[in-house]
Amino acid sequence: MMSDTPSKDWWLPAGWPQGTPFFPEGIEFDEIDEELLRQEPDGVIEAPLLPLPDLVMFPRMLTPMFIGRDRSIEAIEVANERGEFLITVAQRDAEIVEPGPEDLYTVGTEVDIGRLLRLPDGTVSMLGQGIRRVQIIEYLQTEPYIRVRALPIYDTGYENANVEALMRATLALFEKIVQLDRNLSDEAYVFAMNVDDPGWLADLMAQALNLKVAERQDILETLDVAARLQRTSVLLAKELDVLELENQIHSQVQQELDKSQREYFLREQMKVIQHELGEGDVYTQEVNELRERIAEMDLPDEVLARANKELDRLSAMPPMSPETGMIRTYLDWLIELPWTEATEDNLDVKHVEEVLESRHYGLPKAKERILEYIAVRRLAADKMRSPILCFVGPPGTGKTSLGRSIAEALGRKFVRVSLGGVRDEAEIRGHRRTYIGALPGRIIQTMRRAGTINPLFMLDEVDKIGLDFRGDPAAALLEVLDPEQNNAFSDHYLEVPYDLSKVLFITTANILDPIPPALQDRMEVIYFPGYIDEEKVEIARRFLIPRQVEEHGLEDVEFRITNEALRAIIREYTYEAGVRNLERQIAKICRKIARRIAEGSKPPRRITVRSLQQYLGPPKYIHNQIEEQDGVGIATGIAWTEAGGDLMPVEVVLMPGKGSLMLTGQLGEVLQESAQAALSYTRSRSPELDIPSNVFDKVDIHIHLPEGAIPKDGPSAGITIATALISAFTGRPVHHDVGMTGEITLRGRVLAVGGLKTKILTAYRVGLKKVLIPKNNKKDLVEIPRRVRRALDIVLVENMEEVLDLALGPPPPEPEQEEEAAEAEAETEQPPEQPSEQGEEAQSQ
Repeated sequence: MMSDTPSKDWWLPAGWPQGTPFFPEGIEFDEIDEELLRQEPDGVIEAPLLPLPDLVMFPRMLTPMFIGRDRSIEAIEVANERGEFLITVAQRDAEIVEPGPEDLYTVGTEVDIGRLLRLPDGTVSMLGQGIRRVQIIEYLQTEPYIRVRALPIYDTGYENANVEALMRATLALFEKIVQLDRNLSDEAYVFAMNVDDPGWLADLMAQALNLKVAERQDILETLDVAARLQRTSVLLAKELDVLELENQIHSQVQQELDKSQREYFLREQMKVIQHELGEGDVYTQEVNELRERIAEMDLPDEVLARANKELDRLSAMPPMSPETGMIRTYLDWLIELPWTEATEDNLDVKHVEEVLESRHYGLPKAKERILEYIAVRRLAADKMRSPILCFVGPPGTGKTSLGRSIAEALGRKFVRVSLGGVRDEAEIRGHRRTYIGALPGRIIQTMRRAGTINPLFMLDEVDKIGLDFRGDPAAALLEVLDPEQNNAFSDHYLEVPYDLSKVLFITTANILDPIPPALQDRMEVIYFPGYIDEEKVEIARRFLIPRQVEEHGLEDVEFRITNEALRAIIREYTYEAGVRNLERQIAKICRKIARRIAEGSKPPRRITVRSLQQYLGPPKYIHNQIEEQDGVGIATGIAWTEAGGDLMPVEVVLMPGKGSLMLTGQLGEVLQESAQAALSYTRSRSPELDIPSNVFDKVDIHIHLPEGAIPKDGPSAGITIATALISAFTGRPVHHDVGMTGEITLRGRVLAVGGLKTKILTAYRVGLKKVLIPKNNKKDLVEIPRRVRRALDIVLVENMEEVLDLALGPPPPEPEQEEEAAEAEAETEQPPEQPSEQGEEAQSQ
């Protein structure tokens, strides 16, 4: 029976306030058994409520649940913290996200929380076990979670004589359902056989069947055990009818499948017959076309055997097999790769030289090496192995563009792969075919794109390869760039050797240090030094300005940039070894001119130094200038940088102290050790240098290299630091127009250094008169342009004595000598009364 509101006040539990509403208005509750209330007047329980959208829990049943709604999670956590039970009630409409009291049934189940887990996505996994049926009698709150008062309700009607018969009937129906339903295991029936309680048996079967929420709720609300078993048996009979019909349909489908299998067998026999007759379907025709293409190709024996083997597998497979596509893709790669196709090299040395000279200014070593390669190829084409070249130099010096020009001069295809940021070895060697979506590595993919077996293959940024858990790509390149091994390169995807020996590999790098030694050993390194100002001016005249004029549509506009303006752009608006930024600045000028023309203004005829600021703004860089006069404790060193080199002055200051040494200017460990060696040399030679031996314990030495924000390192500043130290201790000034570079030893020997060409070009650019370099670097003078050697006084030194004689001025005069010199100067200022002829002659001179 259903009642709108309660009719008796004694329904209230003990201590309940009289006149307080017991049910929310507008909600119908089942009538509570009066006898049960008399037996348990104080049995009302208070607990959090968990709404279930599509589930009905039964007593004694263990059920896992996943909770995602905020109110439900709050209810579970409160019950778990307080050690309370939880009341679960099914929703009338599963689509309601935040159900209220009017959206829930009134009969539910008291549940014990067995396990509670919070998942990463914010939901909660709960394992709950039903305890007993309860009926809600009041909603205490709905926020932040629903909390109710409920009354336990118990099964009735156990003394009914039909209960035993109903239990046997329902068990028989359940046995048949278990046999037909694939979702129910035999253990479910075994468990049901051992249940003696009729109410529990009915709940168990209702839980096991695939029923609607309303049907399960009906079973839950039925307290009479006999009636519950009766309703359960009716539901079991309906489910059995559905399963028998489903089983019949399944049998018919199975018969149709057997028929289809028979037809497939017959069709396969038909394919064999058609093959014998020379006839076939589209799939067979495609296989035959692949076989003909493979037969026409001039493949190596091992590759041909592998292709035929895979083709036989493909022809034996059904068209709809998943492996068909994988084999077909593999055969496409084998067929489309160039195995013997090659382009003919242009071995005309004069032609190649003209092409390289017309496109690139300078770079004599790289051009000479390519011309030597062509000459040897012309004499011994079949015996010579292709070189593995490595172009090393600062950015913007023309490494990649030179490779493209070499390919065009030789008449070869040019292909390029950028290795910057590659961290996976499979990028080079490919993936094995066992992986879904496997492909060959970049080497094989690029060879397919080239279409020939002898392209010019450029591997850009080889110094920027990474390393992680997926392997070392640099190690995978060892086989690619080794002339002894690359004639049988093994890709994990192809699994057949591929000949890379005819490929002309050129790699590029900015610095050699990150490249592993084993990989460096396989390459012939050609250094690309930075351009000097004269070379940049010539490059701008020949290449950069014409290209930017064409790109900006200024072919018909007559204007020119003076050489002085170009030098000002190079020195004051760019700071680089290459010419990329120089081209950007020229492009900026062209854009300004194009805008003037578009606005109807007259374009300028000449771009001079004075007008540069109108186009480029104020200068961006102010390079170090040489000292204007000689100074004590300051020497001019020359340093190599990635931007092409710069001056590195060294300043030394002596202060009263206790003999400590202070180094500033972001000096690296090697540079700090050079300063220590220079100081040790100075102290060891103090008698020869007229330095008191006890002065080192009375002064603090501060060595500073300006531009402290820039890190500095290397041993080549050793003699510069020693010269500045000795100048500070002896008071002898250092010539301001003398630059130096070299490593110092404790015995005062001057050792060779690197980057000599860049350093001497820097000295030439800033206007030094004399440069001191180690004698062991004499061999490097061949690389210095002739006009630079003529302009500079380059002196080879072997020890610090020679450096000091050339770099330091005379010692300061003693105080007595200074007085005598002052008196002599004063006397010379007074003219004699009767000058002699020698005096007149001397004055005239």
